[in-house]
Amino acid sequence: MSDRRAALRAALKGERLGTGGSPRRGERRRRLSRGSPSRVEGREVGDRGLASERRATEATVARLASDHWRTDGRRLEWRRRRVAVGRRPAVLFRIQTWIVRLTMSDSARTPLYSWHVAHGGRMVEFAGWWMPIQFTSIVEEHRATRERAGLFDISHMGRIRFRGASAPRFLDRMLTRRVTDLKPGGIRYSLVTNDQGGILDDVLIYRMLEPADEYLLVVNASNRLKLLDWFGARTDAAEDLARSDETESTAMIAVQGPAAIGIVNTLIDAGPSVDSMKYYASSPARVAGVPVLLSRTGYTGEDGCELVAPAESVESLWATLLRGGEAAGAVPVGLGARDTLRLEGGMPLYGHELTESINPFEADLAFAVNLGGRAFPGSNVLESASERPTDRVRIGLTVDGKRVPREGFEVFDGDQRVGEVTSGTFSPTFERPIAMAFVRRSALSPSRALTVDIRGKRETARITRLPFYRRTR
Repeated sequence: MSDRRAALRAALKGERLGTGGSPRRGERRRRLSRGSPSRVEGREVGDRGLASERRATEATVARLASDHWRTDGRRLEWRRRRVAVGRRPAVLFRIQTWIVRLTMSDSARTPLYSWHVAHGGRMVEFAGWWMPIQFTSIVEEHRATRERAGLFDISHMGRIRFRGASAPRFLDRMLTRRVTDLKPGGIRYSLVTNDQGGILDDVLIYRMLEPADEYLLVVNASNRLKLLDWFGARTDAAEDLARSDETESTAMIAVQGPAAIGIVNTLIDAGPSVDSMKYYASSPARVAGVPVLLSRTGYTGEDGCELVAPAESVESLWATLLRGGEAAGAVPVGLGARDTLRLEGGMPLYGHELTESINPFEADLAFAVNLGGRAFPGSNVLESASERPTDRVRIGLTVDGKRVPREGFEVFDGDQRVGEVTSGTFSPTFERPIAMAFVRRSALSPSRALTVDIRGKRETARITRLPFYRRTR
């Protein structure tokens, strides 16, 4: 074992992390649980506001990045790194840095990784990539996006290009949405389903404006390799089709919020202005001197755009966008706020509202399925499913109390269990807990209130029409 790893193991067992070797260990933890002044990573967490923010951050990280960091074949509990460190916050920082270095071989870095680290991004492992969970606080970044503008590094999303005369026909038989009639520059939200009609992924399919015989598929990071295998196994060698994975050679930025379009418009050197583009349209452009694929899409419930750029040019583009948006209050935003924003927007997340055991009709995504004589994996099963009501449905819930329902928490109608929560958070916009859940259709009667079991206590939850948040147009 290397000296560095030995030092790490010793430090993790000792007083410097507050997890052992100290007679005051229990006392420090009791102080934290009571909310008395103590320090976590050198920051006061004694007042209720920051303590609440800390709990919200921990919960979000637990959902998005799992509760563990991996190092040296062992699992280190994330909370162990977060317990009180007293007068030695620098020691914790050094140990966290060692953990990152020891585990970097397991995860990829986006082209903006160094920028994130240099500017205080709190990095977590997510879907095989090191990504920033936040830069300041999740609440601050969420509100900045709702009120001004936020910049998101979404380079971890998979980008797969299809070329050739067979490309539209191949994609048409792979996706639930029709592709053969997609016009140049158009974008469609679609699903990839398995032979049983379960959802393998939700994707965006772009038809390039130039050249018009090329298509770009944007997929979830966690499903990229699975889909590459899925498509590869269903490709006929006789087809005029070429497929390339451009995830590592390109990067992707989302600019979202009321000021987003104005910020990007001022930096466009060539190509259409964003406000002249239809929603779900794309075009080649040059922004701040960088060639990009510009699209008017997003995942926050706000207006905005996304830019795909060469990996080697994206850091300068990112920095220019932030400088250009400084007067408008634009800020970098991490995965934490991206999650709370999409949940307020009622948008499903793969692994939560979308899985291989959930079909599109249960997920309330019937609009993303074009049947009508088309054949794609699971189409015959979905044809039958479309003819009858589903047994379970995706719904929104607004909780009356302050306690937040989390994934897996059970939903009850009286004493009968009728479903479970798939995503939940404390909404910074509405300042109350919200959630999405799958419940039995029989529980949808408006005359009955549902409850959610939150750690042994039932909290009243009202069925709420999705999305929770609708922007003013």
